[in-house]
Amino acid sequence: MIYDIRHVTTYEYENPVSFARCTLRLEPRSGGGQELISHSVEIRPRPAERNVRRDFFGALTESIVIEAAHRNLRIDSRSRVSVSRQPRPRDAASPPWESVRDIAFEATSLGPASPVGYVFASPLVPVLRPVSAYAAESFPSGAGVLKGAVDLMHRIRNQFRYDAKATVISTPLNEVFDKRHGVCQDFAHVMIAGLRGLGLPAAYVSGYLRTIPPAGQPRLQGADATHAWVSLWCGAELGWVDLDPTNDLLIGNDHIVLAVGRDFSDVSPVDGIIVGSPKQKLGVAVDVLLVE
Repeated sequence: MIYDIRHVTTYEYENPVSFARCTLRLEPRSGGGQELISHSVEIRPRPAERNVRRDFFGALTESIVIEAAHRNLRIDSRSRVSVSRQPRPRDAASPPWESVRDIAFEATSLGPASPVGYVFASPLVPVLRPVSAYAAESFPSGAGVLKGAVDLMHRIRNQFRYDAKATVISTPLNEVFDKRHGVCQDFAHVMIAGLRGLGLPAAYVSGYLRTIPPAGQPRLQGADATHAWVSLWCGAELGWVDLDPTNDLLIGNDHIVLAVGRDFSDVSPVDGIIVGSPKQKLGVAVDVLLVE
């Protein structure tokens, strides 16, 4: 399947901004059944500087500096991606979760794909005893690691309510867990916290999800959105397996990976600092179109 993706981020400022420095992570990844065909980013006003590098996790990261005074900033990212992956069965055999935990802690590599980098707390995902206890209910002694993760994902999907107004990015994880309301990034953070509380390596995945309108209704531009899910290391043989707790499924060809990190703070598509305006309005519109 080939997708055309357009991701437009706009900022409107109450007062002119004299300086902005932003970090962009908008290029979809290649690998894991996904291949980037093309990618471009148009920025208005035009940056005085643009520098590109790969971050520790492998994401293409672009740093921009805007020195011209402006009251509007528009970042227009366009990508074409080919996706061809075989979703794993929910009941696929996997090693006992205790053995996966023990092997992860024995890892000798400190590279971005090493499981040991994803077993500890991170800036937005503390390890909390109530969340660990909640996850432990899905992992009885000797249970397969994937079977336990699928059960945990299913419970989050059924026991947490999707509510776009319930949280913001700064809402603490314990508050999300107590209220059982939130959005995809909250559900991913809760699941990651529970898995790490058991010593299991879990990463945060940022990306896109193709949405299909109801029968007989036209698709709306900008109706798609950025999405978030979880990648769990299931041992050397199975490797990393991606699970979507918001939708209770293992990812397939409708998911497009943008970036992978420990939590949202590692993969935010756009972040940075500005000088000159106390108030701003953010707009994000994403279109994911199936080409063939």
